[in-house]
Amino acid sequence: MFESAEIGHKLSRSEYKREEPKLRQELLRAQYDLLDNGRFPVVILVNGVDGAGKGETVNLFNEWMDPRHIHTHAFGAMMDFERQHPEMWRFWRTLPPKGRIGILFGSWYTDPILKRVMGHEKRAEFERRLDRIRHFERMLVAEGALVLKLWFHLSKPAQKRRFKELMDSKKTAWRVGPGDWERFKHYDEFVDVCEDALRETSTGEAPWHVIEGSDPEYRSLTAGKLLLDALVARLKGAAPKVSPPAPPPKAPLDKRNVLNSLDYARALRPKAYDKRLESAQARLNQLTRHRKMQERSLVMVFEGMDAAGKGSTIRRMTRAMDARYYRVIPVAAPTDEERAQPYLWRFWRHIPGHGKAVIFDRSWYGRVLVERVEGFCSDADWMRAYPEINDFEEQLADAGAIVAKFWMAVTPQEQLRRFKEREKIAYKRFKITDEDWRNRKKWPQYERAICDMIERTSTEVGPWNLIAANDKLLARVTVIEKLCDHIESQL
Repeated sequence: MFESAEIGHKLSRSEYKREEPKLRQELLRAQYDLLDNGRFPVVILVNGVDGAGKGETVNLFNEWMDPRHIHTHAFGAMMDFERQHPEMWRFWRTLPPKGRIGILFGSWYTDPILKRVMGHEKRAEFERRLDRIRHFERMLVAEGALVLKLWFHLSKPAQKRRFKELMDSKKTAWRVGPGDWERFKHYDEFVDVCEDALRETSTGEAPWHVIEGSDPEYRSLTAGKLLLDALVARLKGAAPKVSPPAPPPKAPLDKRNVLNSLDYARALRPKAYDKRLESAQARLNQLTRHRKMQERSLVMVFEGMDAAGKGSTIRRMTRAMDARYYRVIPVAAPTDEERAQPYLWRFWRHIPGHGKAVIFDRSWYGRVLVERVEGFCSDADWMRAYPEINDFEEQLADAGAIVAKFWMAVTPQEQLRRFKEREKIAYKRFKITDEDWRNRKKWPQYERAICDMIERTSTEVGPWNLIAANDKLLARVTVIEKLCDHIESQL
């Protein structure tokens, strides 16, 4: 697919000088329209062969537009602290907010391509990574982002000439290093792998644009016009539609489900509770200090009905853990900063490195629960969230995280009793709000959403633990014991 980028595309210097000022003016106007619009971000990927003008194009975009509103990030080999997180973690951290332009110089394509070229990765793993990239870019587009992917190409003779031209000048010789010549030896393999990568990831939502890089004038105007056309078209029109996955199955005819089938009658006497709690906490303490946990991380998710005892259970659990080891992240309505990013962004930034743990008191499952039931997102948004969440948790597991998820369930009658108790006790009154009472009226809708969530997202790497929590003592002990069992099974 690179044939058309090896035929010697060229523009005269006079044509460039005539067109460049107009292009700059229009790009700057479109950038400020984007700022005023504030409805979507622009993500520009700059990839291609060495010496094809990637760096020059990045510099040019920052020169032609207002650099204060451009987020430019260059990615090289992963650093040690980045290797402790999922591969995509470092890219999530650099995504531009709505109304801004983000330029990623070297992107999520660089590592899989280079590893495949150098023989460090087999074909199956390469294809798996490309598939994950397709899902990621599809998610970005579905969240509203404009994704522009630019690939700068040079033929093998043109790349060799380019390297020699750079080395002949003292001002530019530093730009060609031993690594560039080493990769040049693998040019043919590189092009074959890149063709596969571009062919597999050039989609309707995020197509690749291949630009011949041998002529600076042609390269610069082509890249600038591609950006301008994409920006103008998006500012004038609607975001591209991404077809959602299939909806969840209909409710069973007999009305039985995983929640109302739990045994809520079981209870634990206080003396037995004290003994089991002490034993479970001691076991958890030892497990979190295990030497193998220095190369693993722990991600815990607590969800449940209002007043199901999530907070009190988390407190009993953290008493057994070193405070330097964990963080508790209470999740509420998203802030303005979080609304300006894709939905999962605010959770990605809290993912721990090796030897650490994070506890989410409510989590990314809000999209398929409260946002679904309350209509805070479209049907397409919450339906596509299931595979996005599963992929997110799979990436956590691939990076060494142990993912433990708990759903704490109570009956409607027990919830009502706890609500009334909270209203009577002064220091608990803050826990009950008008929103809690309003949500209670939608119990059937929430129950359906919960059952769909469990059905769609209880996976091998992130199975749901359903806890019948009418008896708080039994629920607390059960959670800690199940957490210990899960950690032991992963070590």
